[in-house]
Amino acid sequence: MRTSELIAALAAQDAAPVKPAAAVPRLIPAALVGAAVALLALLITLGLEPAVAAGWFWMKAGYGLAAALAGLLLLIPLARPGARVGLAGLGVLAIAIAAMSMMAMHQAMRAPPGDAVAVWMGSTWKVCPWRIAGLAIPIWLALAFALRRLAPTRLALTGAAAGLMAGGLAAAVYGLWCHESAAPFVALWYSVGVGMAALVGAAAGRRLLRW
Repeated sequence: MRTSELIAALAAQDAAPVKPAAAVPRLIPAALVGAAVALLALLITLGLEPAVAAGWFWMKAGYGLAAALAGLLLLIPLARPGARVGLAGLGVLAIAIAAMSMMAMHQAMRAPPGDAVAVWMGSTWKVCPWRIAGLAIPIWLALAFALRRLAPTRLALTGAAAGLMAGGLAAAVYGLWCHESAAPFVALWYSVGVGMAALVGAAAGRRLLRW
C-alpha cells in the first residue's frame, strides 16, 4: 500500500483526536501498582514508623503528593505525540517548592544557634535521597509500561515527568518510615531524592519509552 493510500484509508475512518484525559485511566492505576510495590519494599527493608497521626508526617506526605500531582499533570499532555508541556504541572510544582521552602526557612530561622545545622542535615541525610530514588524505581517502571501503550514522542521529557511523579509518590511512601521532622530537612533532602528520580527517569526514558 502506498503512503497516499494509507493516509486516505485512515482519513476514511473519521478518527477523532485522542483526548488529553485519556492517559489518566492508564497512568493512575500504574502509579498505584508501583506505589504498592514500593510500600512492600519499604515494609520488608525498613518497616514503618508509627507517626502517621503526627503533623510532620503529613507535611512530608503532602510535599511528596504535590510533586506526584505535578508529574501527572505534566505527563497527561506528554503522553500524546507532539504535545507541549502543560503549565498546570509546572505551576503545581512551583507552588509546592515555594510553600515547602517558606516552611523550611521559617523553622530554620527560629531554631536555636546550636541546632542550625541539625535542622537541615538531620541524622539520615546520607541515605534519604537514595532511598527515595530507590523506591521510585518500581513506580517509574509501572508508569513506563503504561506510557509505552500511549504515544509519547518527547521521550526524555516524558521520562523526567514520570520520574517526578514516581519520586513524589516514593517520597510519600518513604515518609511512613522516615522519622525526620524538620521542614528544612524535607525541603532539601526529599527534593534531592525526587530530583534524582526525575533525572534518572529522563535518561531511562530515551530508551525505555520507545514505542
